[in-house]
Amino acid sequence: MECDRCGTKTFVSKGSMFNKDMLCMGCIEKEKKHPDYDRARQVEHEEVKKGNYNFEGVGKPIDL
Repeated sequence: MECDRCGTKTFVSKGSMFNKDMLCMGCIEKEKKHPDYDRARQVEHEEVKKGNYNFEGVGKPIDL
C-alpha cells in the first residue's frame, strides 16, 4: 500500500484521526503531535458512540 499523505510505500498503515486517509506510521506519529489531535479523537469517539461508524473526520489541518 502507499500512504495517502506522503506517498511512501508501506506494509503497515493506520487510519487518520482527521480524515479517511490511510497513513504510514511516520505520518501517524506526525498527526499525534498536532495540537488538534486530541480534539479529533474526542469528536470521532463521540460519533462512534452515536452509531456513526463512517465518520468522515473533522478535516485535515492545513499545517499537516
